[in-house]
Amino acid sequence: MDATTLLTSQAMTVSEFRCDAGPGDQPFAECRTGHSIAYVRSGSFGCHCRAGFFDLVAGSLLVGAPGEEYTCTHEHVSGDVCLGFFFSETLVDALGGRRETWQVGAAPPLPELMVLGELAQTAADGNSDLGLDEVGQILAGRFVEIVSGIRRKQVTPTARDRRRAVEAALWIDDNSHAAIDLEQAAQLADLSPFHFLRLFSNVLGVTPHQYLVRSRLRHAARLLADDDIAVTDIAYDVGFGDLSNFVRTFHRAAGLSPTKFRQASKGMRKILQDRFTLN
Repeated sequence: MDATTLLTSQAMTVSEFRCDAGPGDQPFAECRTGHSIAYVRSGSFGCHCRAGFFDLVAGSLLVGAPGEEYTCTHEHVSGDVCLGFFFSETLVDALGGRRETWQVGAAPPLPELMVLGELAQTAADGNSDLGLDEVGQILAGRFVEIVSGIRRKQVTPTARDRRRAVEAALWIDDNSHAAIDLEQAAQLADLSPFHFLRLFSNVLGVTPHQYLVRSRLRHAARLLADDDIAVTDIAYDVGFGDLSNFVRTFHRAAGLSPTKFRQASKGMRKILQDRFTLN
């Protein structure tokens, strides 16, 4: 099995697993040291654990609990690809629910969880302005709600909560050119990453990472319109890690490439007419 680590933070680690085992291969056992969710992206495999035997297909979840042993088999087809989320005890405590929730072994392809699994993959591929750590928390929270049957109550933010969210947003905007993650912003607000994500999203209507990306796009748009700085330099100056990610993200937001946007800002009205059918 090949494993690629995509994200490491205090709250979680996210990895992609690719297995090419087939019906003729010896089943293998592994023991979990923490709580985890593996979202099956493609392929199929079987799993024996204390909760029973499960056939998992694309859209299913393999659920891990500390000390539990899992034996995976490939009786029907060869290979599978999974996106694995490994959660800290602090995050699991913040999610609430009963510990038995994590001992169910697996979850079938449920639409509420499948869409979040695919959203997580989109974030992992760099095609979403949601952070992979944010989607991981949302997926874990929704899993706990569904399996435990306990829906988390919506809490009305207090004046102090709103101030925390606004101050965090201002800090993110001021520092959007730098590498910022969910845990840094949460620490500034003196909250756990889980509670900070919920509070920020509740107050401002976007996640911290969405706001970070949109701040970078806003600064980029201003530089494209006002200056003659090279597009590549703008991409790095506002905080994007590479040019292709900047161009792709900007085009998704504006409907125009950065170069076309700059040309439109300099008076090439036809570009905007073609894009927005202006008269």
